[in-house]
Amino acid sequence: MNMRRTTIKDVAEAARVGVATVSRVLSGGSASPETRERVLTVAAQLDYRPSALGRNLRQQRSGGIGLLLPDITDTFYGRLADGVLACARSAGEPVILGTTGDDEEREAELIGMLLEQGVDRVIAVPSGDSEIWAPTLRAGLTTVFAHRNAAGRDEVPSVLADDRTGVRTAIDYLTGLGHRRIAYLGGPGQKQRLAAFRQALGALVDEELIVLARGTRDSAYAAAAGLFQHRPDLTAVLAGGNLLGEAAVLAARELDLRVPRDLSLVMFDDVPWAELCSPPLTVIAQPARDIGYRAAELVLRAGGRRPRGVLLPTELIVRGSCGPRGTSRSPR
Repeated sequence: MNMRRTTIKDVAEAARVGVATVSRVLSGGSASPETRERVLTVAAQLDYRPSALGRNLRQQRSGGIGLLLPDITDTFYGRLADGVLACARSAGEPVILGTTGDDEEREAELIGMLLEQGVDRVIAVPSGDSEIWAPTLRAGLTTVFAHRNAAGRDEVPSVLADDRTGVRTAIDYLTGLGHRRIAYLGGPGQKQRLAAFRQALGALVDEELIVLARGTRDSAYAAAAGLFQHRPDLTAVLAGGNLLGEAAVLAARELDLRVPRDLSLVMFDDVPWAELCSPPLTVIAQPARDIGYRAAELVLRAGGRRPRGVLLPTELIVRGSCGPRGTSRSPR
């Protein structure tokens, strides 16, 4: 006899909607009347138990910390996870790890799984909007965001790097070298960095030099290559993460652009390979492990009260990938 417990994914498949939609309906969020009725009907037919919606989890929790990250293979997120694990280990708390791929549907599915498994606490680099996190907060789970905030969830404490200061320091450095056509190569979850970039450049902002990629290497490379080919007049680029910086380095090499003579490059994240590039990359270093450790401290010490958020400093590490503005490149 199959006694497998019905999951939020089962409900979504049977109702022919996404997991995020099921999560919104079951947490009282927005949905059309037809969709709401279909989801609730299917949930009842499949005996999707109220405990899985977080209504009675206070008595059923098994303890532990749920940790949701976009990509565990990314060096930055690996170091963040290491910080969480180190703090959790010292407290004797188990950690359940899930990767979202920066996909809201996957994130909603994992949130549902964490609720079903009865964890006490959640640390996440959020991908989705505020409604996706409603079931977790409604269940009373202690939640802390790390590295990013979720829009519309200001009540959730977060541990962040000081992106605004990091971006301004980098832009001041580049403009001090004479650069005026500075591009931003961004990816998911970088609204704050992009806002800081626009603010730091002020009247020098050229919206055509702002290019956003999805969270994959192929997309990052295509964005970087397209930017360099279509705007040969740009002289500097700020890459919003190490995957994007890697893409910029590869695209520049493929297009025979010399760093820093043709193109100056600054990258968020000080990863080991940054120093191995030729020339070594100038970076905005973020304390990834400290972000994870402090997030774990917050989530473990909350004790029924809302802890204050934490803002950690960034540092501009100047290496060889930036130089004085040269003459504009001719189209290739």
